[in-house]
Amino acid sequence: MKHLITLLAAVTLLAPLHAATTPADQAALDLISRVIPKHAKHFTVDTSLPQTNGKDTFTLSDTANGKILIKGNNGVSIATGFNWYLKNRANCHVSWCGDQLNLPAELPKVGEPVTIVCPLKYRVYFNYCTLSYTAAWWDWERWQREIDFMAMNGVNMPLSVVGLEAAWYHTLMRIGFSDEEARASLSGPAFAAWQWMANLEGHGGPLPKAWIDNSVVLGKQIIERQRLLGMTPIQQGFSGVVPRLVKDKIPGSKVSIGHAWCGFPGRAQMDPLDPNFLKVGGILLEEQQRLFGTSHLYGCDPFHEGHPPSTKIEYLNKVGKTLEKLITTHDPKGRIVMQSWSIRKDIATVIAKDKLLIVDLAGKKHSSTGNFWGYEFVTGRLHNFGNRIKLHGDLALLAKNPFGRFGSKVKNCVGAGLFMEGIMQNPVYYEMAFENFWTTQQHNPQQWLNKYAHRRYGAESANANEAWKILLYGPYRRNTDGTEASSMVCARPAIAPKKSGPNTGFKFPYKKEQLLIAWEKLLADADKLGTSDAYRYDVIDIGRQVLSDHAHTIQPRIRHAWNNKDLEAFDKAAKEFEQLLLDLDTMLASRQEFSFAKWVDDARSHGTTEEEKNLFEKNARGLPTIWGPFDEKTGKIIIFDYSWREWSGLIKDFYVPRWQKHNAMLRSHIVAGTNYTEKGLPQAHGREAFRANGFYNELADWEVAWVKTPAPYGDPKPKGDEIELARQMLAKYAEDIRNPRKLPQPEATAKAPENAKEIGKWSPKTVTTAYKAMVFPITKSLDGDGTYKVTLLYQSGRARLNITKVELLANDDVVATDAHQGFTGNDHTGNTYTLKLDEHAFGTDYKIRITAKADGSNDSNGVIYLSQ
Repeated sequence: MKHLITLLAAVTLLAPLHAATTPADQAALDLISRVIPKHAKHFTVDTSLPQTNGKDTFTLSDTANGKILIKGNNGVSIATGFNWYLKNRANCHVSWCGDQLNLPAELPKVGEPVTIVCPLKYRVYFNYCTLSYTAAWWDWERWQREIDFMAMNGVNMPLSVVGLEAAWYHTLMRIGFSDEEARASLSGPAFAAWQWMANLEGHGGPLPKAWIDNSVVLGKQIIERQRLLGMTPIQQGFSGVVPRLVKDKIPGSKVSIGHAWCGFPGRAQMDPLDPNFLKVGGILLEEQQRLFGTSHLYGCDPFHEGHPPSTKIEYLNKVGKTLEKLITTHDPKGRIVMQSWSIRKDIATVIAKDKLLIVDLAGKKHSSTGNFWGYEFVTGRLHNFGNRIKLHGDLALLAKNPFGRFGSKVKNCVGAGLFMEGIMQNPVYYEMAFENFWTTQQHNPQQWLNKYAHRRYGAESANANEAWKILLYGPYRRNTDGTEASSMVCARPAIAPKKSGPNTGFKFPYKKEQLLIAWEKLLADADKLGTSDAYRYDVIDIGRQVLSDHAHTIQPRIRHAWNNKDLEAFDKAAKEFEQLLLDLDTMLASRQEFSFAKWVDDARSHGTTEEEKNLFEKNARGLPTIWGPFDEKTGKIIIFDYSWREWSGLIKDFYVPRWQKHNAMLRSHIVAGTNYTEKGLPQAHGREAFRANGFYNELADWEVAWVKTPAPYGDPKPKGDEIELARQMLAKYAEDIRNPRKLPQPEATAKAPENAKEIGKWSPKTVTTAYKAMVFPITKSLDGDGTYKVTLLYQSGRARLNITKVELLANDDVVATDAHQGFTGNDHTGNTYTLKLDEHAFGTDYKIRITAKADGSNDSNGVIYLSQ
């Protein structure tokens, strides 16, 4: 929506100073005081402004006595208006990753009065994962800063489940658990999110009673402040997932154990049609309301990343009605908030329209559900996974303002949300996304970035503008949303590493030397811009990406020397690679945002005993490394390195030793003249399994021991000057990045698409001369959401393969289809099929179904490949 800049009547300019007369007014003034304490006296607020046609509104104007008056319909509107002033009149900037608040003694005037009306009713914030990947160890001071940040960016519907462990603890005690049993059922702070999302139980526990009690205090502070500012927090509902011990505590209850999730034992699911479902769910809601009150919004995701006991429509309809009954019996004003991730039509569409709000996490599911069957929904972006650290994000797409455009076109789209798994990364992406909450306007990306750089750094800089232009067409170019490309720094070592986690492999949508130029240009004006903390963050973050990308140039030198059994070249390349990682670690130590020491120190600070401190440190170490389970007797470690992070301390103490161990093993084989290969090893999500062979078994033992062995880091304060360290690293590595030593490239093969994975074969035993379906499992071959190609290549036999259709199945439901005639034999025609996976969910069983026949005879053999 266009900024409605209007002239107010002269009486407005002469209005008396508005002192804080309500708690909402005071909350807004307190927020301003926390952000700019020395200048807060220049502001006055009034939260009595009515909404405009039911939509949040703020106005800004100057008063006759020199104050800046902000009016709004609640604290969030006031805070958003305050942030608008900081950005558009004071040229200032507030972010997760550095602020720039160099205000003059006399603040700039508003000038012509401003009125802005928000086009979106709801602005939603947080993914459950965010609360563990980023916020697991936050105290009230950090939470207060985040709530201020939410309000300043227009958020009015945050997910708010801090303290849920206490509600569950008291619920379990009421149904017969002992204290020890209840705490053992609850996951540690770093893994609580996946307990609330119904994926696991008790991982990283048992949860100390002191943590449970303190979580109530913190949870109350958070939710009360959110409500005071005018937010409507989303609290937790009940979908039937319970600790496994419930089956013994409530004899006769219909509790089944689901399939394993990412190597963890299956969760216990109470059948929603069991009368005990309403009993247990009712107790949980009672306890939650007793502790935290209610805002009438309850997150419920039945059978999330799992399977219902029956897929019959009648059964699923009853489940939906039971969920509605549970919530409305407890709270007649209650409304279910359901994620699109695993939503089922036959559950959702029996719930009353005014009792269900759907959140489309990645903004993609609406197209396959007819805009969610007419239910109100919130569209969203899911930009980050695992709190991984990587420059990326489609700014050109974001500049088109998908929130505002979509919300104005689709009547039942009533809001937008940001559902990243982790924050404290890519601040530019979120700055633009938050701005889109309060406008329907589109942006010119380069012009917007010029203004962004100006306010973020506090001064005009042609070099900074040029740097951001390079970044716009580099890591922030089109099609860079979604799952992060892998990091060689964080990859588990291999001769030919494939990826650094279970998702996307290595990708470079830009030339590495171009990013180097952006870094150089940004550093060129360090003397001019260096007083901005936000500038100093960007200098380190962009430099981090430059050095991280350079690791992809050096590591193949190790592989090349290994293949040639050249010990001298191997030692040189291994030393270069190790030194690069150590230099990166040193540079990152200058910023707390990249500090593993701070992460561990924050975790330990919550412990009241040494035992508790060590437990929390194990949580903190485990999340970004092996993930779990910690006890391999209870499950299998398969999503190791999901939450990889290029952090100081983690690089030096975890990633570097891993590479050293692998390089030492390869070196010993070169010296001894013995053979070693990693071809054909067991795989886990497209890379060598956690215990794939003897070497990986030893490495796994070391990794598990590293997670379980406390080793406090001491002082977590930043070390070194950002600008000086960046300049040193630039001088050291620039030439090799510009003119890297070239290695011979392996001969290309036409037998399979580049970077393809073999997912199956056909033979006379599997094909006939009549069309039939062949099904191949591909769960472990997928690298996240995106566009995949299935290629069928004939190898031998008298008959070619005639294909009519290829389908992608998720839990046996068709989610993508490419139907066209294709052939593969001595010649190939149309033998590649394209399938788009909008949302990739862990715990889902994915398969490819191919409908084909052999022409003339079943004597046909070939291979099926999957590529992305």
